[in-house]
Amino acid sequence: MGTTVSFNRPDGQSVQGYLAEPAQPQGAPAVVVIQEWWGLNDQIRGVADRLAQAGYRALVPDLYRGKSTTEAEEAHHLMSSLNFGDAASQDVAGAVAYLKTGSAKVGVTGFCMGGALTLLAASMVPGVDAGVVWYGCPPLEYLDASRVTAPLLGHFATQDGAFPIATIDALEEKLRGADVGFTFHRYLAQHGFANETAVGPHRIAITQYDAAWAQIAWDRTFSFFGKHLA
Repeated sequence: MGTTVSFNRPDGQSVQGYLAEPAQPQGAPAVVVIQEWWGLNDQIRGVADRLAQAGYRALVPDLYRGKSTTEAEEAHHLMSSLNFGDAASQDVAGAVAYLKTGSAKVGVTGFCMGGALTLLAASMVPGVDAGVVWYGCPPLEYLDASRVTAPLLGHFATQDGAFPIATIDALEEKLRGADVGFTFHRYLAQHGFANETAVGPHRIAITQYDAAWAQIAWDRTFSFFGKHLA
């Protein structure tokens, strides 16, 4: 369904990404989709395809520059090598600007590592109109909540072994203190509950797909984007 496109970061560097477009792309709202630590793989392309089927132009920037993995150890290495501030303020900003050329409103969403980057992008990238965070959070000292102007929706797991729910309590407090408009939902689930590949013997121990919660979270996401981007 999608194609590989190139776009420029604010600093002029070129980045590639996966672009999925709806049947009627002209003037359609758009969403930047930010990968999990695995990289730009088939699962995250599928997320972009899902958004496209719902009427959105969806662009996944290739933060790892062509690398992806199914091994947790390598994923950790790739994520650890990523400059999060640069990824948010340059790669995501370039993706937002690329989509803005054909869409009046652009949202950002991301999963796990991408959830943390969604929050950073909301505070660093001008022109973000809405953000949906899936079970991820940056170290709170790196988040300038006073610069977040877009409304936020969050999906968090109460049994998350990667991002403890107490961290989300602190995140909510920080956002409230800066008068950010947000709605966070908590699910009796584990990390990665919306990733349909987090099943069977190949999943890492802290992740577990939950089809029922994933569907509810997606329904909430489409309602939220419909309200703020349409």
